[in-house]
Amino acid sequence: MSSLGHFLEFSVRTSDILDSLGYYKTLGFTELTIGDVWSHKYTVVSDGVLCIGLHDRDFDSPAVTFVQPDLATRARGMADHGFDFSVMRLGEDEFNELGLADRDGHMVSMLEARTFSGGDEFGNDSLCGTWFELTLPVRDAFRSARFWAAVAPKLIRMREEPTVHMRFDAGGASLGLSESIALSTPSLCFRCADKATLKQFISKYDLPHEDYPGFEGAFVALKAPEGTMLYAFEEDFLGDLIEVEESDDLSEFPA
Repeated sequence: MSSLGHFLEFSVRTSDILDSLGYYKTLGFTELTIGDVWSHKYTVVSDGVLCIGLHDRDFDSPAVTFVQPDLATRARGMADHGFDFSVMRLGEDEFNELGLADRDGHMVSMLEARTFSGGDEFGNDSLCGTWFELTLPVRDAFRSARFWAAVAPKLIRMREEPTVHMRFDAGGASLGLSESIALSTPSLCFRCADKATLKQFISKYDLPHEDYPGFEGAFVALKAPEGTMLYAFEEDFLGDLIEVEESDDLSEFPA
């Protein structure tokens, strides 16, 4: 299990929640029931596996967000191991939250409890297909892996050519580290079995997109209103690579 906790959502900032919400619902995502934790405007959409949290507040966006009970204890343990937090809200009278950045500046958020209900009682793919990875652009995957291997030690798959790409199990989510120069922001990757229907849908609603954007053979890249990039592929770009065995030594990626 990831020491960060269980993956909760891909958190993004938006100044127009209704615009973003309408976009995702049009693509086939479902709006979930949220709690009353946040004072700002907030909603969540899901395809049954991936949850995207839409936040109308200022924060380092996007963030990979996890739920970790007993957050204060976890914070002390991580601090003792050299992790620096940019956000630390720990108190009996507030909702506990931690924030830190990985070695490429990508934001990681940890919350003491879930902020919405549902999301795992259905499994209907969106029109984008089946979500298979949240991909982070990195300058040096091996260097970046020193952070991620310390908090999410299960390396699922990797390759070194034509560009280095590593995939970790981060609290139940597949998180990729990519050196591809075509990727500029944390992005969501989907395996789409019905390419024709998706392209027809994009044309019908005139959705902002780029055909064959150059990232790992994606046949289309969609840009949501708040800026989130969604890439659709005919198959997983790590394809038939043999999975890394759980016993493989990750000591080359120290914290």
